[in-house]
Amino acid sequence: MGKRVAIIGAGVSGLASIRSCLEEGLEPTCFERSDDIGGLWKFSDHAEEGRASIYESVFTNSSKEMMCFPDFPYPDDFPNFMHNSKIQEYITAFAKEKNLLKYIQFKTFVSSVNKCPNFSITGQWEVITEKDGKKESAIFDAVMVCSGHHVYPNIPKESFPGLKHFKGKYLHSRDYKEPGVFKGKRVLVIGLGNSGCDIATELSHTAQQVIISSRSGSWVMSRVWDDGYPWDMMVVTRFETFLKNNLPTAISDWWYMKQMNSRFKHENYGLMPLNGTLRKEPVFNDDLPARILCGTVSIKPNVKEFTETSAIFEDGTMFEAIDYVIFATGYDYAYPFLDDSIIKSRNSEVTLFKGIFPPLLEKSTMAVIGLVQSLGAAIPTADLQARWAAQVIKGTCTLPSEKDMMDDIDEKMGIKLKWFGNSETIQMDYIAYMDELASFIGAKLNIPWLFLTDPKLAVEVFFGPCSPYQFRLVGPGKWPGARNAIFTQWDRALKPMKTRVVGSLQKPCLFCRWLKLFAIPLLLIAVFVVLL
Repeated sequence: MGKRVAIIGAGVSGLASIRSCLEEGLEPTCFERSDDIGGLWKFSDHAEEGRASIYESVFTNSSKEMMCFPDFPYPDDFPNFMHNSKIQEYITAFAKEKNLLKYIQFKTFVSSVNKCPNFSITGQWEVITEKDGKKESAIFDAVMVCSGHHVYPNIPKESFPGLKHFKGKYLHSRDYKEPGVFKGKRVLVIGLGNSGCDIATELSHTAQQVIISSRSGSWVMSRVWDDGYPWDMMVVTRFETFLKNNLPTAISDWWYMKQMNSRFKHENYGLMPLNGTLRKEPVFNDDLPARILCGTVSIKPNVKEFTETSAIFEDGTMFEAIDYVIFATGYDYAYPFLDDSIIKSRNSEVTLFKGIFPPLLEKSTMAVIGLVQSLGAAIPTADLQARWAAQVIKGTCTLPSEKDMMDDIDEKMGIKLKWFGNSETIQMDYIAYMDELASFIGAKLNIPWLFLTDPKLAVEVFFGPCSPYQFRLVGPGKWPGARNAIFTQWDRALKPMKTRVVGSLQKPCLFCRWLKLFAIPLLLIAVFVVLL
């Protein structure tokens, strides 16, 4: 084996990192503080310290064909959007198939990671762990941080005057598990993200009244897209990304807002974002509009202040006799085992080259895997990040100079502010980001060349879903089954719905929706020409 690599966390990112290290001939040791793999997807009926926590009813927002490991498709009969138990089943099967479990030390807590005294020469780290009350220290040639960013809850108490006088109960969404305890109660949910909307719609079936308070609004999308196909298999395509990035801003913004409003008018539901053109992460919830129509969920602006029993909103209205307040206000990016300056090296903001590498280290021997977010799925993103990081650690890939990395971070931050707003965002443009990572390891597709050499595949790759298999078609880590997986992805997507056979499978026409989009302006132009 080659260099010794410490991997912190055995969730999706940790498993991807173990596998990538093995592919590059490195020697991984993964430390997991719980007794099982899965990380975020491993459900527990209580929140565990230092570990991500989900509620019992969590389903995926990405469909199975878009969120798999690129060489390990889900079983045909798995539903497109999966319950957390199904994801855990898949992750376990992947770990066993790739023989990863033997590299994991369970019930082992990483208490600190520090540079060795000769770090500027060796790039080595001292990793101190605790297990069964005993501390151990070991030296590693590199560290891959895979502990996620849904661990340390953020409750901005200072933003809510009067909260300390509130006599009801309040909790973070991290501590929410199931709706039973809230039956017949009056509940205020603060935050219009995925967790806030999921919890509010679930509670609306049993609670007396549920109100969501939102500071800035959100776009709410459905998992069910045009003609009933999974949203991401229709939206996350190279062609759509090409149009979005190359159309004039005014047209791109109009098109984006048209897509977001295709299911219902957000203005009518009180959900419209304050800046509707920003590509902030949308919320995926199929029930929220219906619950608002039924009156069991109401949307209110930001809370101005709390009284002992009520919340007063910025529009002057009040929600009285509140039993519970649930803060769905996100998480802080914290790595308590690391010196803050390593990850947050400038203005207390996360500062990482390509969202992975701390740019100011003398040696590129630390990588953060799975921190970025995008409209794409986490599993293929972590897989590609880990592949690049393993090659950098091995020495087959080198990073730019510190200045070039910082310049790139500044340039990317300008782009992020334009598209997503908020300087602290970890949002990325999925396909552009994935292609950039793939280019570093020689796995990026040459689309024009593909049209010349394999036009049938090129059409699927460019106009169809940008599924994970595309990133193991060529280069190091190439998977021989990738081409066939792309051609059969719609078969796997439609298979679980064929429980009552009433006809043949109806796969989408790759060009039809674009013909519809451009048909009206073309028709108007034709009419104008005729009238002239």
